[in-house]
Amino acid sequence: PGTVSPLYILEQKGRVLVFENGKIQEAAFLDIKSKVATAPEMGLLGLAFHPDYKNNNRFFINYTIEKNGIFTIIAEINSKTLVEKEILRIAQPARSNHKGGGIEFGPDGYLYITTGDGGGAGDPDSNGQKLTTMLAKILRIDVNKGNPYSIPADNPFQTGNAKKEIFAYGMRNAWRFSFDKVTGALFAADVGQDKYEEIHIIEKGKNYGWNIMEGKHCFRPAVNCDQAGLELPIWEYPHSQGTSITGGYVYRGTKMPALQGVYIYGDWGSGKIWGLTYDQKNKVLVKNELLLNSNRSITSFGQEADGEILMTTSQGALYRLVPGT
Repeated sequence: PGTVSPLYILEQKGRVLVFENGKIQEAAFLDIKSKVATAPEMGLLGLAFHPDYKNNNRFFINYTIEKNGIFTIIAEINSKTLVEKEILRIAQPARSNHKGGGIEFGPDGYLYITTGDGGGAGDPDSNGQKLTTMLAKILRIDVNKGNPYSIPADNPFQTGNAKKEIFAYGMRNAWRFSFDKVTGALFAADVGQDKYEEIHIIEKGKNYGWNIMEGKHCFRPAVNCDQAGLELPIWEYPHSQGTSITGGYVYRGTKMPALQGVYIYGDWGSGKIWGLTYDQKNKVLVKNELLLNSNRSITSFGQEADGEILMTTSQGALYRLVPGT
């Protein structure tokens, strides 16, 4: 926030690199390799700059450790001092997948976090439908009040044994989510299990179905599941098209005007990149079209200050999406 350059690039093993003037800078912005536990879906997974970063130098990271168990750590760091303050620790099952990793500030100024169901086939601990755990959720906290944070007054689950940090639930592994810069809508791409990948627009307090549903289909039980109170995705696609969705951004740049307002996302398994047009006002899907078959394992998307879209891959490259010929 407050700058147009440089770019900050997360490495799963625990570094944040700086890309400026066409090259990676020699000095890392952050290096926590010594404490980060990496595995197929563990490591340094997310970073969010405070909206007032230009003045307060605060940023937040989402990473995993393995010490007397596996934990997701949400920490605050001051870029001037590099002093780290742990603000949230979430115990994870002893499995290496479904640790979430998303972390973003919303237009309301609150910090949003995705956690994943903790791993294993079919959500063996049934975390998706439990309000007593922070796993399989989208969380929302206020890092501007409290020590180390406070609960926003309008968070939906404030009574009983429910975790007050929960904003929405029923997510399998919403690895990547983002806010539309114009409308503020929260788009989350949830990785599927056996047959379907799915996209949701997340609203406060709602249940997005896992592990009762996979996409728009019954999962447990496989037929005649109780769908009462569940929110179906705005879009799903079968595993014939891709096997692990990677959420992106609603395009708000200028270099690809035909994609203005289109949600751009991809798939780690197939390398395909699609554009989804959704009428947010009337809650109607307009179309979903294939934009590019990248033939790359797409791990994440990024958004530049001017709204242009970046993409990272398991092959270790950083790409910018540009108009086709």
